Amino acid sequence: MTMKHQDAHEQIALGTVDILPEGEMLQRLAVAQRDNKPLRIKLGMDPTAPDLHLGHTVLLHKARQFQDLGHRLLFVIGDFTAMIGDPTGKSVTRKALSREEVVANATTYQRQVFKILDPERTEVMFNSAWLGALRPDELIQIAARYTVARMLERDDFSKRYNANQPIAIHEFLYPLLQGYDSVAIKADVELGGTDQRFNLLVGRELQREYAQKPQLVLTMPILEGLDGVQKMSKSLGNFIAVEDPPAEMFGKIMSISDTLMWRYYALLSRVPAAEQMRLQDTAASGAGNPRDIKLALAGELVARFHDAAAAREAHAAFLARFQRHETPDDLPLQTLSLPTAPRLSQVLVQTQLAVSTSEAMRKIKEGAVRLDGERVVDPASTLALGAEYLLQFGKRHFARVALRKADS
Repeated sequence: MTMKHQDAHEQIALGTVDILPEGEMLQRLAVAQRDNKPLRIKLGMDPTAPDLHLGHTVLLHKARQFQDLGHRLLFVIGDFTAMIGDPTGKSVTRKALSREEVVANATTYQRQVFKILDPERTEVMFNSAWLGALRPDELIQIAARYTVARMLERDDFSKRYNANQPIAIHEFLYPLLQGYDSVAIKADVELGGTDQRFNLLVGRELQREYAQKPQLVLTMPILEGLDGVQKMSKSLGNFIAVEDPPAEMFGKIMSISDTLMWRYYALLSRVPAAEQMRLQDTAASGAGNPRDIKLALAGELVARFHDAAAAREAHAAFLARFQRHETPDDLPLQTLSLPTAPRLSQVLVQTQLAVSTSEAMRKIKEGAVRLDGERVVDPASTLALGAEYLLQFGKRHFARVALRKADS
């Protein structure tokens, strides 16, 4: 570990919400550097879905920063806790996953996380290795170290309790078992989203109960999606998937606002903090074009999730398509079979250019939709069956569609 600990602390602190207890991270980094003893950094993820998007990778990027500073990442795949279900933010008891679903998702996770993490400094663990081996009396001993009153301090639990909504006993076990993971692996630092703050602090308390030095807790914000408002979510359609094709990923990154771009830099980029501040200053003063800075970000992220050649090709394709307003020549033809002539707004949704009919109608009214190159502004516009159309939604999204009459 060659970086000065003050510089290391600044890099680690970039983009964080909390580093708890305050002031201790700098000390731990200094001791680790002095003693040449890497910190044990815990990052746990429950494999509750098969695909990761860039919102999920915020913590992976922070973990990689620790790795680049010479520390050891303990990547805990919560194959046991995923079968319980994390109740965080839930207004009802969460449905548990089957063992088969968890195993399938965990396989996908392992493939995707190493697009970011350094495999040489990563130890992959499955928490079923220790949680699955607990005897009933050992589980009771863990539960005896935390009170119901403390559990009800958690916001989602207290809201459900006060609203007379059911809380299953196993939901109280989730924070305890996630916290016990820290005991089992002797974590020095645990990373998590702001929604995990309570669970991470439970880990500190349990380590203290088991006579271990309590871990530091570092929380990261939840990344906004392409709309800059809602958190990135597949269900909201505002996401960038880790395995999106290069050109699609590049175009999505270029579609974010100039303001949101700085948040993506802070949470996803490996550009040093000082250089990010310099870029912001040049953009604010007019000495730098935000578009060019965004192009660099898009290239960096596409290269990381694919490779440098794919990033160069995506960059060139983007410039050709959107700076010279060229229509992509590789658009697949989508065929829709419909009983009657549809509205344009319906077709925009069915071709996945718009996420909802209301969004499609709003964009039409704004003049952001073109049909065969001609702008359409009437949200009640209909299309003819038996015809083919080139649709353009905004500046960057195209679709070719053939409308056929459905068999009666």
